[in-house]
Amino acid sequence: MMNKKTILFLCTGNSCRSQMAEGWGHALKGHKYDFYSAGIEKHGQNPNAIKVMSEVRVDISNQESQTVDELPIQEFDYVVTVCGHANEHCPYFPAKTKVIHVGFEDPPKLAQGLSDEEAILDCYRQVRDEVRNFVANIEEAL
Repeated sequence: MMNKKTILFLCTGNSCRSQMAEGWGHALKGHKYDFYSAGIEKHGQNPNAIKVMSEVRVDISNQESQTVDELPIQEFDYVVTVCGHANEHCPYFPAKTKVIHVGFEDPPKLAQGLSDEEAILDCYRQVRDEVRNFVANIEEAL
């Protein structure tokens, strides 16, 4: 049996977009790849991200917000930066690692100034669905 390729989703705080991507990875492509997520910093999990992922039956509540240094492995086949800040401040990875940037909007920033809970969650749903489409077709980016 061949070892699965490893994919790390990297974001600023590992609270929302990278967490969603890891969750989608496990749900859609876990049979093909080993997925991880981390942040340049650690901001804790975003409850709205957990909520909108649970709406589509993807449970990310047991994932942890962590930095790259806290991951169980340190070498990846692919690193996917999911925000501009992570792309600009991407830590060094060995030459064999292919770094790919695909930017997704930050749901908390999209929801800034909104007070209606449903409108706020719609911002998270929009990004959740964009991340799902990317992960579903991840081979196109690899």
